[in-house]
Amino acid sequence: MSTVVITGAQWGDEGKGKVIDFLASQSDVVVRGQGGNNAGHTVVVGDKKYALRLIPSGILNPNAINIIGNGVVLDPEGFLIEVEKLEKEGICTKNIRISDRTHLIFPYHKGLDDLAERSRGDKQIGTTKNGIGPCYMDKVERSGIRICDLMDEEVFREKLSLQLKRKNNVIQKIYGGEPFDEGKMVETYLEYAEKLRPYVEDTTVRLYDAVKAGKKVLFEGAQGTLLDIDFGTYPFVTSSHPISGGFAVGTGIGPNMIEEVLGIAKAYTTRVGKGPFVTEQDNETGDIIRKAGNEFGTVTGRPRRCGWFDAVMVRYSARINGMTSIALMLLDVLTGIDELKICTGYEIRGEKVEHFPASLKDLADAAPVYETFEGWKEDITGAQSFDDLPENAKKYVNRIEELVDVPIKIVSIGPKRSQTIVRDSIFR
Repeated sequence: MSTVVITGAQWGDEGKGKVIDFLASQSDVVVRGQGGNNAGHTVVVGDKKYALRLIPSGILNPNAINIIGNGVVLDPEGFLIEVEKLEKEGICTKNIRISDRTHLIFPYHKGLDDLAERSRGDKQIGTTKNGIGPCYMDKVERSGIRICDLMDEEVFREKLSLQLKRKNNVIQKIYGGEPFDEGKMVETYLEYAEKLRPYVEDTTVRLYDAVKAGKKVLFEGAQGTLLDIDFGTYPFVTSSHPISGGFAVGTGIGPNMIEEVLGIAKAYTTRVGKGPFVTEQDNETGDIIRKAGNEFGTVTGRPRRCGWFDAVMVRYSARINGMTSIALMLLDVLTGIDELKICTGYEIRGEKVEHFPASLKDLADAAPVYETFEGWKEDITGAQSFDDLPENAKKYVNRIEELVDVPIKIVSIGPKRSQTIVRDSIFR
């Protein structure tokens, strides 16, 4: 077997797209297992930038099979738009496979997402309003509509009619919104069905066979550990499991078939939306990092909150995911900053804390305990090896490795594939 899971070690946006693309170029199969088009990966190949949402990054490798697993919630319109854009760029999309167990997003999911968020007033949780949460709600409530249902017109019509009556009641009577038209939705989704049909199969069989045959399989994580529905900063989280264990249920793979868990972490910390952020720098330093790192959301365009590297958080992520290695991203962004800091612990109401707490009140009250490091002025984007980096940069990376207690196998020093220092191989 040769299987690697990619998982975000922070709040998402860690630069997973680049590492996934780097490893996808070596992979036989690339798999998405959770989330939907609320998550985005930006991949740079040469001078070309690709913003991917639903489709696995292996799509840029013409020899790879790209699987959208059962744990994903799929917006057919978004998927087909993405396919069309890629094909216009000359990228073949015939190697995409979608699990027949994948749940579908409908317009009423997006409508309810928007209405529910607005009803929260100043307590909004920062949803992207793509219908992700309401679709997962239907899945857990056991009223969702899966792709296998869409493939059977009779079954689909019956399920959609029942579901739409319920949703329109909620939309009208609770939120005072406008109902959705059943006939128009049926017509639209039956058209989607024929366009999706060539991609649909039982992907668990294909994936199992690939693993047993010793193929190189890359499990492509979206978002990050601190957005996990159970282990993230709840309720400012997503509606699925972006941790390594999420791939077992999100793709139908046995957990004993996962060999390597590669955590992706920025050399600093960012966050989008609301919620406590212990190392946030809402000041000139944060502005410098945001500008240098182009810290704006791939999907939403929202400016990200920026702060120092939080070793408490990443140590927690490493434990939750069972990380065997780390890729440290965007080290080049810190070039030119005179003094760098790493958070090694928290002080909460006078007590020293070394583990990441569940309580948002505790996090909001937490003061970071910092170690300070001298920065570097040298341009590191052309470094060919770890030894080529300035001494202060190497000290910074090595200290993070010590604090998190996981080997840093990859160091990224720029957006291009070539700007990647590999200290140890990932695929075996």
